[in-house]
Amino acid sequence: MLDINLTGILSSLANPFVENKISVFAISTFNTDYLLIKSHSIEMAKVVLENDGHIFI
Repeated sequence: MLDINLTGILSSLANPFVENKISVFAISTFNTDYLLIKSHSIEMAKVVLENDGHIFI
C-alpha cells in the first residue's frame, strides 16, 4: 500500500514494466494504489523490480 502523500512512487514502480514491455493496469483509490500484472508475467515483473532496486519481503 502506498501513502497518498507520496508522489512519483507509482511511476517509479510502473516505468520498469513499461521499459520491459510488461503490461500493467494501475488503479488508484482514496487511500492506496494497485498495480495489476497479468498472471503469466508475475515472475518477470518480480525480476524487473528487483533489478531496479526494489526489495520483496
